[in-house]
Amino acid sequence: MLIVELRQEGYFLALFVLLFCMKNIKGLKSGLLLLAVVATSACNQKMITSNPAPVATGVSKALAAYRKAVLDDVAYDLHFIIPNKKEAPIQASEVISFNLKESSLPLQIDFKEKTDHLKQVKVNNKKIDIVHENEHLVIPAKYLKKGQNKVEVQFVAGDLSLNRNEDYLYTLLVPDRARTVFPVFDQPNLKATFKLSLTIPEDWKALANAPLQDSTVSMGTKTYHYQNSDTISTYLFSFAAGEFDRISRNVGGREMNFYHRETDKSKLAESLGPIFQIHGDALAFMSDYTSIPYPFQKFDFIAIPDFQYGGMEHVGAIDYKASTLFLDEGATKDQKVSRSSLIAHETAHMWFGDLVTMQWFNDVWMKEVFANFMADKITQVAIPDASYDLKFLTDHFPAAYGVDRTAGANPVRQQLDNLQDAGSMYGAIIYHKAPVVMRQLERLMGEEQFKQGLQEYLKKYAHGNASWPELIEILDPRTPLDLASWNQVWVNEAGRPLFDYQVETEQGKIKSFTITQKGEDGSDRLWPQLFEVALVYPDRVQELTVNMDEKEVELEGAEGEAAPSFILFNSTGLGYGVFPVDKQMPQEVFSLENPVARASAYINLYENMLNGRSITPTRLLNLYRSGLSQEQEELNLKLMTGQLSTIYWDLLKPASREQVAAQLEQELWQAMQQHTSANAKKLLFKTYQSIALTKPAQDRLYQIWKKQQAPAGVKLTEDDYTSLALALAVRDYPANNLLGEQLARIQNPDRKKRLEFMLPALSADEQQRDTFFASLKKPENREKESWVLAALGYLHHPLRTATSEKYLRESLDLLEEIQLTGDIFFPYSWLQTTFGSYQSPEAAQTVRTFLKEHPNYNPKLKAKILQAADGLFRAEKLLEGEERL
Repeated sequence: MLIVELRQEGYFLALFVLLFCMKNIKGLKSGLLLLAVVATSACNQKMITSNPAPVATGVSKALAAYRKAVLDDVAYDLHFIIPNKKEAPIQASEVISFNLKESSLPLQIDFKEKTDHLKQVKVNNKKIDIVHENEHLVIPAKYLKKGQNKVEVQFVAGDLSLNRNEDYLYTLLVPDRARTVFPVFDQPNLKATFKLSLTIPEDWKALANAPLQDSTVSMGTKTYHYQNSDTISTYLFSFAAGEFDRISRNVGGREMNFYHRETDKSKLAESLGPIFQIHGDALAFMSDYTSIPYPFQKFDFIAIPDFQYGGMEHVGAIDYKASTLFLDEGATKDQKVSRSSLIAHETAHMWFGDLVTMQWFNDVWMKEVFANFMADKITQVAIPDASYDLKFLTDHFPAAYGVDRTAGANPVRQQLDNLQDAGSMYGAIIYHKAPVVMRQLERLMGEEQFKQGLQEYLKKYAHGNASWPELIEILDPRTPLDLASWNQVWVNEAGRPLFDYQVETEQGKIKSFTITQKGEDGSDRLWPQLFEVALVYPDRVQELTVNMDEKEVELEGAEGEAAPSFILFNSTGLGYGVFPVDKQMPQEVFSLENPVARASAYINLYENMLNGRSITPTRLLNLYRSGLSQEQEELNLKLMTGQLSTIYWDLLKPASREQVAAQLEQELWQAMQQHTSANAKKLLFKTYQSIALTKPAQDRLYQIWKKQQAPAGVKLTEDDYTSLALALAVRDYPANNLLGEQLARIQNPDRKKRLEFMLPALSADEQQRDTFFASLKKPENREKESWVLAALGYLHHPLRTATSEKYLRESLDLLEEIQLTGDIFFPYSWLQTTFGSYQSPEAAQTVRTFLKEHPNYNPKLKAKILQAADGLFRAEKLLEGEERL
């Protein structure tokens, strides 16, 4: 292939001559390698710049490569005029400046809006006809020149990613949404500076990437002029404006500004101190770990009601979902640790993602894995009792397994041909499997070597872009590990290993202990990793480390040891895969003193149950019921009760559920009373609320809600009482105007609007629910995605599946449109919330029929369907198995 390309470009003869001349030169291998690299680079550059990319929708890899080859020194000067009415158009203008290395071809500027939004275009001070095709403003070559160019555009801003509300708005432009708002070269490796001006209603405040330069007031409006931003990727450009309060504090010598709309004074009093301090701690940790001081001009952040994600790492203007930051005195330890992790995650992005950015969104996982990886380390320092290893295990492993066990599992690093599909790459594999992979790599390399490699990577590519292979190139010399083989199975392929073992004993001692692994899919792949196996005795636990560098290994150190009471695999929670369950382990699991070992045991049990080996759903449910009072660690109790609820609703048939309901309700209530920890009490109360099925249990919940009198030792907030009202409503509890009364109790206007939106989905009238679902077919009714998902959760509640199953096919039919109009997590969340509560063969068949009728369906969306429907397929299979038993 290389020779053909060289011949086409006229370089073949030169290459032949150079090779001949170099044949006797010392270091011929190096010379040939250098020549090949230079020749290939020159060839590729020539071919890229001489072949125009077609004007097609999205941002193709070919278009991105061409623009990267011919463009640099890009700068945007933008002005948006924000009216005080949500429905009014936003008039805007911009000047795009850039250096052009090759001017013989037309230049495409991305703008995913209707052509009538473009009002005027000038190129190098000359007005031109507007050519807008397939989401691109096309600039003919005859108006361009080598060197500096200037494109001026008058336009109406696109609304799709402006997230407009009556009294505030905010941008959210990841991964390719900048082009939905203004004309832009929307690809991560064309970093640029942004000079922004915002004209807004006079009583509004605004936040942007750069520091404020000055402001002016005129005729009821206010115009903010911001300084030039740092050099950033287009998806990191951001502004927010509206009726926000601003709080400024100096933390560690740095001025921070926090914008919010919270009205609950108790939440403000409880939360502001920790919010600022955690940011300060995270900045200090990252500066120390990377040996790079905070690399940008300013560090501000904003809390937005019902923000689509937990947070978004805009340079100088981090966005957060308000409910994740503002906690009250009733917050559990887990909620506080989660807040710390979120803040640390977004702060870590300032280095991983913002300072060094991926070349292309196929490596979006790199910024996310290191943000999560660093967040776990930061939280360990910021919250001393955060139980780092336990938090890592319970946060990442169940979530990663939830996708990696499915037929739709995707690798960590995925193929991406067009940025319009980049949103479908996000999910649990990026956010949860990847940190496990990185921790394994850190363990295999050693912490110090890994840290030094990351420091070199950040310094080498600071303020630029890098790919995963470029990081591997830096790490490879620092380890004897075969990184190529390791990378192939862990990063480039999906799935997880399935472990088995064989123990031979003789006269009460272990004679041999053999561990084997294969792919869960039956393949003979090898996942090199380290993990522990615990030999558990009545008076001690002996942990032995397994170096699983072969498909079959002997457990070193086990031979000659006394036969244990039982064996626990992955006792430290660092290994990844489906580990076997010793038949003696379940009845002894609560005797394990180490909470990490217990958590690992719960996860092993659950995964084996779902695979139909070692334990049935009913047996596991009964095991967890016996442990409700025994498990004292909050994170473990959360894990265990979460699995218990899933088994109860998804893996028991309705008749079986009714048989066990009364006794389970009683056991949960008694366990809540017996626990001394307020956090444990609240977890158990929320589980009781979740599973309540009998009339006495519902009456008890109603009295708590009506009197607003929580059980002894349990602290309930306004949000908790709202949740309680919704739980009663979905059960059709006979109380007059229950939701109307709860609506009247809510003081915060944003939370009041959320409940008003959800009311039809909770109606006892099936026709009203039908009308609500039909309304979701219009994109404007799906704008508040978190509201939609919350409503869908009740619309498809297990108690409503008989009347809501008819929505399943229509929900699948809407998926492609939802991907186009929704944010990155919405398509999967739509599917998961829709299918998560079903267990019937008919529901499973709906999915199979849809996929059969669409053989050429978008493969990334098909994978999301298979991921979301996996629980449904497993429930169908497991329930059939239980019936046979």
